[in-house]
Amino acid sequence: MFNLFKPETTALVLIELQRSNLARRLAPHASHDVVANSAKLANALRPRGATVVFVRALVADLLQLSPYEPLPMVAKSPLDATDLAAELPREPGDLVIAKRQWGAFVGTDLDQHLRHRGIRTIVLGGIATNFGVESTARAAFDRGYDLVFAEDATSSISAEAHYFSFRNIFVRIGRVTSVAQIIEYLQHGQA
Repeated sequence: MFNLFKPETTALVLIELQRSNLARRLAPHASHDVVANSAKLANALRPRGATVVFVRALVADLLQLSPYEPLPMVAKSPLDATDLAAELPREPGDLVIAKRQWGAFVGTDLDQHLRHRGIRTIVLGGIATNFGVESTARAAFDRGYDLVFAEDATSSISAEAHYFSFRNIFVRIGRVTSVAQIIEYLQHGQA
């Protein structure tokens, strides 16, 4: 299934699992399921040498990106809106990247951190599929990273938007799979 998937050269990059997004009604996966699946991935990958990256958006900056139709839950969110989900396990070696655009590479040092650690594969998850996750995926693909998409560790504001990205974009630039399949591979697929 994953011919070149080596945990020690892999980063789990989780996009915007923060209060401003977790308070939204998401589809097809509820926010608590996305967080739980993301935690499973982090707990499975980290002990095998993978890097875990939490990407959070600075809410005020993202509101300025959409002057015509601000994102409703972000516009009404409290001051702690950018706090990451408390249920996500964080360890001392993990990275936290703050972004000001939809994608996690523009204007951040994410690429430098990943290259310094010898990362070749990125496993992506987060919220929202067709915004931050897709923007980050396209930039990662352009930079030559191999991509693995954890479908059930990702969600959006509608199931239609979520599945459009998976069926039309992600299958062309990476491998689409589930959290269970990634964990199965980690447990049994390596020599």
